Amino acid sequence: MRTNTQHSYYTRFNGSYQLVLPLNLETLIPEDDSVRLLSQILEGLNYQGLYKAYSSKGRKPAVEPKLLFKVLTYAYMNNIYSSRKIETACKRDINFMWLLEGNKCPDHSTIARFRKIYLSNAVEDLFYQFILHLKEIGEVKFENLFIDGTKIEANANKYTFVWDKVVKKNEAKMFDKVQNFLRDLNEHYSVEFIVSKERMLDDLNCILSFLKQRKEEGKVEFVYGIGKRKSKLQKFTEEVQSFYERQVKYDSCNEIFQGRSSYSKTDTGATFMRMKDDHMRNSQLKPGYNLQIGVESEYIVSVGVFQNRSDIGTLIPFLGKMEERLKLKYKNIIADSGYESEENYLFLEKKGYTYYIKPQTYDRWKKRSFKKDISKRENMVYDSKLDEYTCHNNKKLKATGKIIRTSVTGYKSEATVYECEDCTNCQFKPKCTKAQGNKKLQVSKKFIEKRQISYQNIVSKNGVKLRVNRSIQAEGAFGVLKQDYGFQRFLTRGIHSVSVETLLLGLGYNMNKLHAKLKNGRCGHHLHELKVS
Repeated sequence: MRTNTQHSYYTRFNGSYQLVLPLNLETLIPEDDSVRLLSQILEGLNYQGLYKAYSSKGRKPAVEPKLLFKVLTYAYMNNIYSSRKIETACKRDINFMWLLEGNKCPDHSTIARFRKIYLSNAVEDLFYQFILHLKEIGEVKFENLFIDGTKIEANANKYTFVWDKVVKKNEAKMFDKVQNFLRDLNEHYSVEFIVSKERMLDDLNCILSFLKQRKEEGKVEFVYGIGKRKSKLQKFTEEVQSFYERQVKYDSCNEIFQGRSSYSKTDTGATFMRMKDDHMRNSQLKPGYNLQIGVESEYIVSVGVFQNRSDIGTLIPFLGKMEERLKLKYKNIIADSGYESEENYLFLEKKGYTYYIKPQTYDRWKKRSFKKDISKRENMVYDSKLDEYTCHNNKKLKATGKIIRTSVTGYKSEATVYECEDCTNCQFKPKCTKAQGNKKLQVSKKFIEKRQISYQNIVSKNGVKLRVNRSIQAEGAFGVLKQDYGFQRFLTRGIHSVSVETLLLGLGYNMNKLHAKLKNGRCGHHLHELKVS
């Protein structure tokens, strides 16, 4: 019986044929192709920071770093994020071959190493160089900055959470066990060892040294295995060693938390957050990062990756880093209600920004149910001279004192406490308050003042236009990145590697946006006009 033998040389038994290609592959790339725009712009950047990452000694890199950066940026322009897929594209795609300028195709490990190690300290500088190039050609004016944030899932296992409360609870339980253990140890050896929370490891180490000395003096041999009877000294030593190792683990966890409530074991930089769309569709927490972007003229002009679960604490560091990099400042800051806080208002005012932040209660203010709610401060009459409110029953709520409130970021705000003169036998009390005694209000006057300024800004004609543009430009950018680009989960681990991914994604998005504007004749277009109904 005849059998067919398979060969790995697939052309061995085929007829001879000749692949006809032009001598110059450049003729296959259209003159207005985005890869030509990419190469032209990236050629004009300063790569001094990137080349500093390479050692002056040893062999040269397999591919010129500048060329490899072009390849990575073009890959992110075309929704190719995996290093293996980028390697495949370099072997098969003419545009990638053209960018490599005849150099050997880099393998996936070279690409991954370049992105993780060499590019980590230079990509931010290259990103902002491109933004300044957009300023030079008139594409951005540094006038209106639209800010928005979203949560992107980390490359971490879903059920590897470590919770701050659990660690602190177990640490407190262990400390109680240590105190009970100390009583037995001190009684048995007639010593007076003390273990404090502040010097836990040092104190446990002293006890271990003492037990080791007793072992050497008594020439005690420790035994292991089934059927072996351990001495009292061995039991004490093993228990102290267990306490020591557990405390080292707890200290390591506390160092990783850095003010967070959780982290993932497989990516310690990721925080467990509640995301809009999760794998089980039941609002479970998943490890992720809070991605913040600033958009102007449809370009992503600033990027920030944070571990905060909410947006409130990201605004100040986000703007601070952007100013440091660009050496320029925007006039108007437009953001949604997730960024509203007294601390943020005062920061923006101090820096000279005009802020357009929607109040958190803005949508509720317009509802009829809110306007009829007699318990709300907004529906009471306020006398600024006497500093008192008048409730629905014409009773006075007078200032009785002040309290200091501390936010998650450590900011301290002052709130005035108002208490009704007498709520006894008031027919409106069930609708006004659930308190057993008189109704009380806590009011931050500074916050209300700044909120009113922001409210007047957003309801103005220019404010309405800017708010509409924020929805189109900032939220639209996230829609493109998540849906069109398919970027819904990071590939790398660690906040530094994730930041590199995000900056490359922003570069690819901006390059595509510039190419689209050039093709459609929309260059210099900064704001979308309101539709007149």
